[in-house]
Amino acid sequence: MTKLSVNINKIATLRNSRGGNVPDVVKVAIDCEAFGADGITVHPRPDERHIRYADVHALRPVIKTEFNIEGYPCKEFVDLVLKVKPAQVTLVPDAPDQITSNHGWDTEKNYDFLVEVIDRFKSAGIRTSIFVDPDVNMVEHAAKIGTDRIELYTEPYATMYPKNKDEAIAPFVEAAKMARKLGLGLNAGHDLSLENLNWFYKNIPWTEEVSIGHALIADALYLGLKTTIQKYKECLR
Repeated sequence: MTKLSVNINKIATLRNSRGGNVPDVVKVAIDCEAFGADGITVHPRPDERHIRYADVHALRPVIKTEFNIEGYPCKEFVDLVLKVKPAQVTLVPDAPDQITSNHGWDTEKNYDFLVEVIDRFKSAGIRTSIFVDPDVNMVEHAAKIGTDRIELYTEPYATMYPKNKDEAIAPFVEAAKMARKLGLGLNAGHDLSLENLNWFYKNIPWTEEVSIGHALIADALYLGLKTTIQKYKECLR
């Protein structure tokens, strides 16, 4: 079954908007696991506008499922990941001032850079994943780089889904099939929701993990965190 990793960045955004420690991101992570999440994802950015580096250190000893740290591999990020040693690191090509991830890596142009970074993480025993668009060429070069997995950037799928779900999923199926052919593990994330997640899963059931934050936390405002996590898990069955 595809695993659900809950991204708790939005919890940290809410906390930071007021100061103090409410809501407590560590408690939320523990509760997400208790409610059925298969993993916890965080994406610390250089300005620490949501998840802070200190949060990453605080979360590491309490998470009992899989801990996934996303981010652009600047020196500070690489040092953090090597010190914390999560189960997985996901590399994204974000600029420091980007509001959210909005594209995958060009794995051909950034080949040498990514090879060096991936080697460092794999040498430390950390599973690696590269954020990519649903482009067969990008998937092929990701495999040459030596990453363990790719994470398909799913915002284009989510945008197209209400208009034509068959057209929306088609390039992702093609990219996912290439990943499987090349022996790459497959993750997916960005704008997946209760509306579109099941269709993605039905068409690409070999997806190993989906990472979901914004939509899940927004749904939890109405449904409650426990019910929301259970509903997302139901979409992956």
